[in-house]
This record gives sequence, C-alpha cells and structure tokens, in this order.
Amino acid sequence: MSATAAAERFDNHWSYAEEVEVLTFDLNGETFALEAVIVQEILDLLPETAVPGSQPFVASVINFRGKVIPLADLRLAFGMEAAEATIDSRIIVIEIDLQGEQTLVGLRTDKVNEVTTLAKSASEAPPSVGMRWRADYINCLVKRGGEFIILPNLQAIFSSRRDAAGAAN
Repeated sequence: MSATAAAERFDNHWSYAEEVEVLTFDLNGETFALEAVIVQEILDLLPETAVPGSQPFVASVINFRGKVIPLADLRLAFGMEAAEATIDSRIIVIEIDLQGEQTLVGLRTDKVNEVTTLAKSASEAPPSVGMRWRADYINCLVKRGGEFIILPNLQAIFSSRRDAAGAAN
C-alpha cells in the first residue's frame, strides 16, 4: 500500500470527530480497539461449531441470540499463533458493513479491557516499513501513555479474507 493511500485511509477514519469512543481488548499482548458504536455485546466464550472447508481465520460459528454468526480469530488474520482460551477470553459481537450488508460477526479476544476515548491528536498512520503486520490491516496507531493502541481495519481484513476464499474456489 502506498504512503498516500495509508494517509488517506487514516484521515478518513477520523474525518467525523477529534475523538472517538472505543472498546479496547488484548490479543497476544498487544492492545487493540474497536469503535464502540459497532459493538453489540461482549460475551463469555460460547460453544463453537466448526465449519468444514472454511478459512482458518473464520473457522467456526456461534449461536448469538438465535442467529448463527461467524466467529473470527483476529490473531490468525494478523499472523499470530492461535492460543488456548483463558478465564479472561471473551467474544466481542460487532455489526459491520460487508459488501453493503450489515453483518454480525463475533471476534475472539484474549481479554476485554475498557471503553475509553482516543484523541485524533494522539494517532498516527501505520508506518510503511518495519511493521510485522500488513499495513492495510491497520487504520491507525494511537499513543496512550507508553503504549500504542492498534485500530484494525476490519473492512480490509474481512475483504481480503473473503477475496482469498473466493480465489481458492
């Protein structure tokens, strides 16, 4: 991805406000955040049903209020090792627009932290070099204290995974 495209995506993410309310969570020792407005619910782990032939990133489904929804493991999308669930593990149910349709998706996390407000002034576009993850999978990094909070680009993650699945068929 070009530096111009990354900066454009970064600017678009903050175009509507100087601050954004987010839900923070941990994956593999890193802190991530999702805009609070897309979060529907935070659940304890639920029984999962494996989906044969699916991508490892979204290899199972769960029953959420009588609806079958995909359960995504962002660890795998970011190339991290899969991990066993712990007492702190949770599922964040989000609603996002995928191909023009509002879609419920569960995201497996190591731990849910807090709802907080992040300021645009503390955010930066992801660097174009030195990242261990695909830069297009990250909307921006927000510095808070001595750490960075990663805001993932869910559209890019789910689109690239869907495109890869379609190409494999």
